[in-house]
Amino acid sequence: MPFAGLCRILKVILIHPPVSKPSEPPAGLARLSACLSDNFVEHRVIDANLEGMLYLMRTFVRTGMPVGRWSLRACKNLEGNLALLRNPGTFANQSRYSRTVIDINHVLNVAGQPCVNLSLSDYADHRLSPVKSDDLIRAAENPEDNPFYSWFCVCLKDALAECPDYIGFSLNFLSQALCTMAMIGFIKKISPRQKILLGGSLTTSWVQITGRTNLFPGLADEVVTGAGEDKLLKLLGINNIRKNRSTDYRLLSPNDYLSPGFVLPYSAARGCWWRKCAFCPEHSENNPYFPMQIPCVTDELQKLTKRHHPSLIHLLDSAISPALLNALIKQPPGAPWYGFTRITRHLMDEDFCRALKKSGCAMLKLGMESGNQSVLDQLHKGIDLPIVEKTLKNLKKSGISIYGYFLFGTPPENEESAFQTLDFVCRHANCIDFLNLAIFNLPAGSPEAKSLATEDFYDGDLSLYKNFKHPQNWQRVHVRNFLDKVFKRHPAVVPIVKRTPQFFTSNHAPFFTFPNF
Repeated sequence: MPFAGLCRILKVILIHPPVSKPSEPPAGLARLSACLSDNFVEHRVIDANLEGMLYLMRTFVRTGMPVGRWSLRACKNLEGNLALLRNPGTFANQSRYSRTVIDINHVLNVAGQPCVNLSLSDYADHRLSPVKSDDLIRAAENPEDNPFYSWFCVCLKDALAECPDYIGFSLNFLSQALCTMAMIGFIKKISPRQKILLGGSLTTSWVQITGRTNLFPGLADEVVTGAGEDKLLKLLGINNIRKNRSTDYRLLSPNDYLSPGFVLPYSAARGCWWRKCAFCPEHSENNPYFPMQIPCVTDELQKLTKRHHPSLIHLLDSAISPALLNALIKQPPGAPWYGFTRITRHLMDEDFCRALKKSGCAMLKLGMESGNQSVLDQLHKGIDLPIVEKTLKNLKKSGISIYGYFLFGTPPENEESAFQTLDFVCRHANCIDFLNLAIFNLPAGSPEAKSLATEDFYDGDLSLYKNFKHPQNWQRVHVRNFLDKVFKRHPAVVPIVKRTPQFFTSNHAPFFTFPNF
């Protein structure tokens, strides 16, 4: 380590803004923290999402005036419910879990009213849109209108007292956009010279669709796209970059997230190894595939497990590669794990699935998308339904839970093929533990969009999606009615929908799979 007297100790504060699911720490900031630590940069990480939510709810319980029996009960039981959500025993009782989550969410929701519809997974402002530049700037100009203001005005003043060279915001979801800008605006009001970094996956997408690298001039001093480690270090004047680790949760693990034990998110690759699907955002945004060396992944996972003793490892890859699945079998990480994977021929091997289970695999998220082979072929999914059926049976036999993802309203789908998807799910309902039923959004920059009649999805210059006239008149409103009134009400589907966790969805689903957790 360099002598402190011969170099300036640099300071960076990294912030994860509200709102996103408060079940686990932010992986992007853990990557940046690892890089800064390896290069001896003094820094701090603030999970403003978790801290802000807890402050807002507790302040409302202490000073608010809840109206109605539900609000009174939920406020009275808030601390008990927070403790229950961190208790493994709660996940042994689906009804108790649901009541707990719904009551916590209710307190958060009423604390954000009347102007903001807050939930444990979303932020919807009735006055401002997160895809309009003008509205985002308005949020920055009026930070006191944000429901988290009473918390972040104290938190950010404390951060500024540390005189950091940069304060960086990691903006990954639309649900974070308005809060991010409100926090930046507050900083610029009281400390105009403070340098602000704006990064994260949503920021990257905005730069790519607009071609503007100077988003929000006067507010964001530097906009960082893609992986931010090298750019950040260069801004700090560090050129001989050291990279010993990819992830460091030491500054985040003390936070008390809303899960039964510490959940360790880990990314072994950026981008998707398949990259052939029609309408794929990874392809339209020209995001390359950057996998880490597999021996480095397995070694680091074991080291992180020994350090943090996680109750669960969340593999964040867009699709865990078959090579990594094989490596995890040979060198298990030492804790239960789950993640998203493509359905490949590897999963047709029953012994392979059993070995995955033995390695700690608690659940796999599978993008099955459709029960119609023609739809899958036209979307270039590389999925064969006979392989899907064999995979579902093998995983079920092996004791690995399945979180099934299905996509409706794509250009090649029509009502008849949607019913075929319903039939597929019903025939395999005993194998599918949880469901994600999504309506297709057309990426604004996808090459395939040029062949469709399109219009703006949202009224905003930063929208990532386009509306389109469906070639077979299977419009969005028809798809939504089908899902709500037909699909979700089918007797074979109702139990799966009921046991899919509210708000936390796949982040909490694995905890229901541990019989002796």
